[in-house]
Amino acid sequence: MKLTWYGHSSFKIETGEASILIDPFLTGNPSFPESLSADSVSEGVTHVILTHGHNDHVGDSVDILKKTGAQLTANFEICMWANRQGIDNINPMNSGGKVDTGPFSVAMTRADHSSSLQGEGEAIYLGNPHGVIIEAPGEKVVYHMGDTDIFSDMALINELYQPKVGIVPVGDRFTMGGKAAALACTRYFQFDAVVPCHYGTFPILDQTAETFVEEMGSSAGLVKSMAPGSSIDL
Repeated sequence: MKLTWYGHSSFKIETGEASILIDPFLTGNPSFPESLSADSVSEGVTHVILTHGHNDHVGDSVDILKKTGAQLTANFEICMWANRQGIDNINPMNSGGKVDTGPFSVAMTRADHSSSLQGEGEAIYLGNPHGVIIEAPGEKVVYHMGDTDIFSDMALINELYQPKVGIVPVGDRFTMGGKAAALACTRYFQFDAVVPCHYGTFPILDQTAETFVEEMGSSAGLVKSMAPGSSIDL
């Protein structure tokens, strides 16, 4: 399994026959590498997963879905909104549910956040925010937490899915800061690898993951800090 970070909360997971984009905020993303383009990132993509409806997570998803024909997996409200934008290949679900896409399965977990799309008029309500669990045969279970605070039911998420790779927001203000994120990782999970995200994108966020790494203490070796555009094998 190959994991690539494009800055903020945007990731690509490549496993088997699947090329999965999560929260593809590329255009307008200050941390998206200038050497890349939305077209180059979306080439060969088979699936798009959205954790929630904020602009910095929905990003380029509609354009990518139209160009690639990839399948969208998201909550019901986001899928119905996408369908109104001309996207037919939708796979709606919601909290606690699990769907089999073929190459992998997706479960949606609780996330403590909000979810709406900001436009020129009123904001569009796009359902509840979520984290996502991705399970592919023969691979480590991945938990992209989405945008969230720490919550004690993370213990149940660990009990149900036993994720070994955590993609964790650490930038503070809109999500967990480094201290809370480290507590979530060390108290509730037994990760083999932790990838911090949702930092450094905008000036009002923490600019580095240093606080998170420091707060991880003896577990700091699990942290895989990535540069936007870089990849790791899991």
